[in-house]
Amino acid sequence: MTAPAVLEVKDLRVSYGDASGRAMPVVRGVGFTLRRGEVLGLVGESGAGKTATALALLGLLPPGARAGGSARLLGTELIGLPVRELARLRGRHIAMVFQDPLAAFNPAQRVGDQIGEALRIHQRPRPTRESARRRAMELLEGVRVPDPARVARSYPHELSGGLRQRAVIAMAIANAPDVIVADEPTSALDATVQAQVLDALDGARRATGAALLLVSHDLGVIAGTADRVAVMYAGRIVETAPVDALFATPRMPYTLGLLGSVPRLDAAVPLTPIPGTPPAPGGAGPGCAFAPRCPLVAAQCRTEEPQLHGPDGHLAACMRQDALAGRSAAGLFPASAPPRRTPPGGAPLLRVTGLTKSYPLPGRSAALGRRRPRQRRLALERVDLEVRRGETVALVGESGSGKTSTLMEIIALGAPESGSIEIAGYDTSALSRADVRRLRGAVQILVQDPMASLDPRMRVADLVAEPLHAQRFPKAAIAAKVPELLRRVGLDASDAERRPHRFSGGQRQRIALARALAVGPELLLLDEPVSALDVSVQAGILDLLRRLRAEHGPACLFVTHDLAVVRQIADRVVVMYGGRTVESGAVPDVFGAPRHPYTRALLSAVPLPDPPAERARVRVVLPGEPPEAAERSAGCRFRGRCPVYAALGVERTRCEQVTPVPVGADPLSGHTAACHFPHDTEGAPGRLGSEPEEHPPVR
Repeated sequence: MTAPAVLEVKDLRVSYGDASGRAMPVVRGVGFTLRRGEVLGLVGESGAGKTATALALLGLLPPGARAGGSARLLGTELIGLPVRELARLRGRHIAMVFQDPLAAFNPAQRVGDQIGEALRIHQRPRPTRESARRRAMELLEGVRVPDPARVARSYPHELSGGLRQRAVIAMAIANAPDVIVADEPTSALDATVQAQVLDALDGARRATGAALLLVSHDLGVIAGTADRVAVMYAGRIVETAPVDALFATPRMPYTLGLLGSVPRLDAAVPLTPIPGTPPAPGGAGPGCAFAPRCPLVAAQCRTEEPQLHGPDGHLAACMRQDALAGRSAAGLFPASAPPRRTPPGGAPLLRVTGLTKSYPLPGRSAALGRRRPRQRRLALERVDLEVRRGETVALVGESGSGKTSTLMEIIALGAPESGSIEIAGYDTSALSRADVRRLRGAVQILVQDPMASLDPRMRVADLVAEPLHAQRFPKAAIAAKVPELLRRVGLDASDAERRPHRFSGGQRQRIALARALAVGPELLLLDEPVSALDVSVQAGILDLLRRLRAEHGPACLFVTHDLAVVRQIADRVVVMYGGRTVESGAVPDVFGAPRHPYTRALLSAVPLPDPPAERARVRVVLPGEPPEAAERSAGCRFRGRCPVYAALGVERTRCEQVTPVPVGADPLSGHTAACHFPHDTEGAPGRLGSEPEEHPPVR
């Protein structure tokens, strides 16, 4: 029996006003039906109109935006509904989980009070404040928040991103709504925290029986969560189908391109970037909006806008569906093969040994009129890694594990607090001014947000040339080199005269990469360079980095929380937890047979863009939260979240008292794990043959 419809959207239109007052359409005739208990995934690139669609349903569009068409919630028309009547429905019958949970919380109120307020506004008879607080803690416990009483007493800024997001889910389901709209609820989270949030969202949906509209750019999340999928492009739904059918046999070239752009954890399949960029709002048409980027475009596609059609509930807005049958993404969007690559080897270009970094706590204390030394917290402790020439090494772990702190210590070219850093044979603790000047050109960094490194007032030509001027290159050589660098990263020489704000996020990252490559660095440090990009743009940047690697480009230390990206780009991987190195080795070895329980949890948390395979996986959802900077201590820092430790008996004292050090099952393989009970090749906890070195706490 088909479940009843709770939300019916027909011909939904949203337009924003530009500076001249002209209306720019961002949603153009969207329609779908959402049934009770169903999950509809809404996917597409940035600017497709996904978030505008979600906001229009709740009457939360920004000032100046206009909505038209119809959206009926349990028979009540939402579009054009007066604000007072809409406010009575929001939170009671339809609720939203925002991408940024801080946007849903009042920073001046405790989290528990805000969840209780949602109850007191909508429930009759109105609960007392005390009973609302108790119910808030029950809701937090229901979405698997550890220590719900503490979280309820906390202010939003005192919680991690994952805890805030689960608290927003608790607030959204407080009144058992009929529809939950979740707008990118996991986009800024680590894989393990993402798994916790998705688990909480799924539990909340099942407990309330609500329908879920899940907006996401992560096709792996959609594969494991959604019942049906709607793909948006240029403000329209261009394909919709049950999740298995859409992933197995897409009927729109754009959908096939999106699927081919997604890095997979289970295989190093070459990515297929979609050429070109989506049209700006109001810039689509006439004809099919995807026509300028489509390899199958015909004359009719440029003059007539296709409508959704197809059998068996699998609809696509494409006139060339028959020509797409049997085509793969690689066959539809072919990319030239990168040149054959020489395997990396030789002495390490970068060697980090026993690196430690601590930060003073804010404030100071005094006793008997004398100042005490300020307390410090460790960000890094015992970090060990190597990068050989021509090699790409990935540094992975949750937020707070110390990845970026490690990069900052390397790029500082100074004496570390403890341990050593060697770059190209130079010990950074004993560098002369001339050595520092040479290494400044040999080591370059690419940050997550390219605008943080690009002066918006400068032309692209000046931005790319700036490192060359700093290294005192001749002016004639600089003038010749800038166009060559832009072409090398996939930009046009004419882009040199434009300024950064005129480019998309992916193009800005290419500009930043051209700037980093200008002085011919030997080592490139990359800090989450693709985490904020759409999958199609991300595929283009990863393809570019792979080609640079094959063309004898610089060695790379690549920081990321996305292990599927690691499979695509890296030769070796180093896993960090709590400021310590816990596992390292070649990517096939670590991904194929992870030995540390934390690595196994990280890998299990990465969703696969394959619905049957994703549903069949056994996921390890770690309890608790990633650690923040900690005091120096003995024992394993992961033990509080470790499933192996939880199953131990008297042997657990070893995890509590002895700090594990990296040890390999086979010294020749280079695959090491800092664990007293590492998993063997069969996937079961094993025993180390030799006692690890003991490290008592430093007082």
